[in-house]
Amino acid sequence: MITRLLVANRGEIARRVFRTCRSLGVSTVAVFSDADSGAPHAREADLAVRLPGTHPAETYLAVDRIIEACRVSGADAVHPGYGFLSENAAFARAVLDAGLTWVGPPPEAIEAMGSKIAAKRLMAEVGVPVLPSLDLAAPDEFPLLVKASAGGGGRGMRIVRHAGELAAEVESARREAEAAFGDGALLAEPLLEAARHVEVQVLADGHGTVWALGERECSVQRRHQKVVEECPSPGISERTRELLCAAAVRAARRIGYVGAGTVEFLVKGERVAFLEMNTRLQVEHPVTELVFGVDLVRLQLEVAEGAALPSGPPAPRGHAIEARLYAEDAAYVPQTGVLRRFEVPGDVRVDSGVESGSRVSPHYDAMLAKIVAYGATRAEAARKLAASLRGARLHGLTTNRDLLLEIVTDPAFLAGETNTAFLSPGGPLSPPSPPSSPSSRPSGDSGLPALAAALAMAAGRRREATVLAGLPGGWRNVRSQPARARFEEADVVYDPLPAGVTVVSARPEEVVLERDGLRRTFQVARYDGDERVYVDSSMGAAVLTPVPRLPEPVEHVAPGSLLAPMPGSVLRVEVAEGDTVARGQPVLVLEAMKMEHRIAAPAGGVVSDVRVEKGQQVEAGAVLAIIQEETT
Repeated sequence: MITRLLVANRGEIARRVFRTCRSLGVSTVAVFSDADSGAPHAREADLAVRLPGTHPAETYLAVDRIIEACRVSGADAVHPGYGFLSENAAFARAVLDAGLTWVGPPPEAIEAMGSKIAAKRLMAEVGVPVLPSLDLAAPDEFPLLVKASAGGGGRGMRIVRHAGELAAEVESARREAEAAFGDGALLAEPLLEAARHVEVQVLADGHGTVWALGERECSVQRRHQKVVEECPSPGISERTRELLCAAAVRAARRIGYVGAGTVEFLVKGERVAFLEMNTRLQVEHPVTELVFGVDLVRLQLEVAEGAALPSGPPAPRGHAIEARLYAEDAAYVPQTGVLRRFEVPGDVRVDSGVESGSRVSPHYDAMLAKIVAYGATRAEAARKLAASLRGARLHGLTTNRDLLLEIVTDPAFLAGETNTAFLSPGGPLSPPSPPSSPSSRPSGDSGLPALAAALAMAAGRRREATVLAGLPGGWRNVRSQPARARFEEADVVYDPLPAGVTVVSARPEEVVLERDGLRRTFQVARYDGDERVYVDSSMGAAVLTPVPRLPEPVEHVAPGSLLAPMPGSVLRVEVAEGDTVARGQPVLVLEAMKMEHRIAAPAGGVVSDVRVEKGQQVEAGAVLAIIQEETT
């Protein structure tokens, strides 16, 4: 019987496991790095153990430190979550050798599936369809997909369309795989384009019972990482569903699997090809839980305690869709800083690693939360999810909320016409639309968020006034000009009001406006240390930056400067001073949030200055290099 469980992870998955533990009366232990000392997961556990440092290698990937944390906390079991050490057989063995309960599959099963190269051979032996492996040194067909043999999550994965790209992409994938998983082994397969990414949830006990808990579709991806997942898949036949579930059960039985795991496939028409088996709980497990009415974490704990599963799984009911909310911009560049407000409304499940006031660091994954909607039908689930995303108040950091909303309201998505090219060039949502913001010349209803911001700011000044507080803001005996508010995004006159607009009420935190008989409420927020104004309404979210009346002098950046889009470490500098570069040519590579980010030349020219070197830590906005553009 498990009495005290340590979760060897952080963020959302740690909190998710703790939630089930609390319902079962199991005591909980968190581990946290220095960057996570104030994180919600560290506070919510009954006990927490510090792992000194910030880099994953010295904290969440440090086996000896985590085993020691079990010792000092008195934990008698370990749940690995997902990512980090969750698919590390050596870690599983270390947990078992320490006399602790391992909430996961046997180390031998992890090893069997830990190498995608070996896993493909095993799957072929039991009749699971696989794609042919290509010779990385001299592949005989393109396009192809290079991917890490260990781990997943899109790290160490590259599409190569031409032989000339192969060497550089292989080198980049190997470095990323080594950094993320400690294993740089790679494999190559033909690229099955515009296929569906479909996976089967399996659960097995130690008594010979193996469940297939239906399938999930995870086709909507960016940078090979899942963005939207759902259960069941909207686009496979019953015959294909039966084939996938049977193949997944054969795979689990072949390796003596125990616990929760996922077998992933590519599906194109009736063609099915094995991708990999993840020997852990998946990020997207909530959609399966909602459709099958189970708690997969609870089942993991019970199986680890030796319990037997019923002979068959429960029947599925309804449909669930999950959206991954990331701190990233429209170009998928991760964002860091303080999340001032995090509020997600509606009839949805929210599994998050953050809360209002959380700081998002550059050291770990940029996912903030998973927002999951369930409905009797797919259309109902999609509608609930869209309403929740639309009404969410997310302040302080740029997120992918607008992209998620576009996806779940897109006609192709609603029709179930999804595949792995959905967000790729030529797909329905390529390129992603930039986040919405008020027009620089607001007209009609589009200017109302800026007007609400101006009125809220004026109300705030009145509230703080120490003299003549009863007079209207900006009052004059003889008015010489209208009252105006200037934002970087808009220039708005708020007194006199625009034609047809009436102010129902105006407070610093809420403004109600009526135009042509239609009334709208605008929630307005400002925060200490953040000059921006956040406006949320039925029209969407707007962020406005007031223009100061007396601007401070600013440091001018030299023309041609390449700026760091995020904090990170310089992984590689690919040019030297004096080099001639072409537009789009890689200049250097940053590593941030466990991913490589190439910084390319915005135009052709000559490198006049290189300001950084390999291994250097840089902040967002730092000048990395300067390119003197070519003149004609």
